[in-house]
Amino acid sequence: MPRIFDNIEEKLVFYLQETLKISSRADFCIGYFNLRGWKHLEELVNNWDGSDENCCRLLIGMHRPPQDELRKAMSLSENEIDQQTVLRLKKKLAEEFKEQLMIGIPNNEDEKALRKLSNQLKEKKVRVKLFLRYPLHAKLYLLFRNDLNNPITGYLGSSNLTFSGLSGQGELNIDVLDHDACKKLTKWFDERWNDRWCFDISDELVNVIEESWARESLIPPYYIYVKIAYHLSQEAR
Repeated sequence: MPRIFDNIEEKLVFYLQETLKISSRADFCIGYFNLRGWKHLEELVNNWDGSDENCCRLLIGMHRPPQDELRKAMSLSENEIDQQTVLRLKKKLAEEFKEQLMIGIPNNEDEKALRKLSNQLKEKKVRVKLFLRYPLHAKLYLLFRNDLNNPITGYLGSSNLTFSGLSGQGELNIDVLDHDACKKLTKWFDERWNDRWCFDISDELVNVIEESWARESLIPPYYIYVKIAYHLSQEAR
């Protein structure tokens, strides 16, 4: 029988962390990715070498409410979507990630986590793709290890890769340990990861972090002065 993780009696984040400690690779399919939320798992993949057999693949399937342009575009058919549309959507998604970093007060812990995520993206330890063929609501976590009896552990349910999704109430997930089921889930993930309308956005995320307050290089004081002057002169402009 599968175990149930409702984030009340059993929190998914604990089991994900413990399983990652003994895993060599991971595939996550999520609807929403919170950049700050990654800090709860980042240390556990930081020692991976970034090869195909030693990395974490993140597949983002759904990011906005029904009325938003992005979600509408994600349901386009092959005959309607084109490269220009893809570039526009990638840019729009990058802007939405920027908005994430503008919420709340920056702190040292978040800054350190975001810089580490940036490095992991550059080193291919974390690879992020955006699925555009159709709206994808699935939340799936697959973890792989060199174990004859339990080579794949899956977690399937409602939790997104955010702190509230992994540990907050209102979620419901189960673990999947059956060999045949795990192989089928792996095949399902690979088909979407390799889909023609699934695009890598790792570089865009790196740029978002490096242009934010979490960047390693300090912003010149003059730029801050110009930005303040710009906002103070809004009425005149």
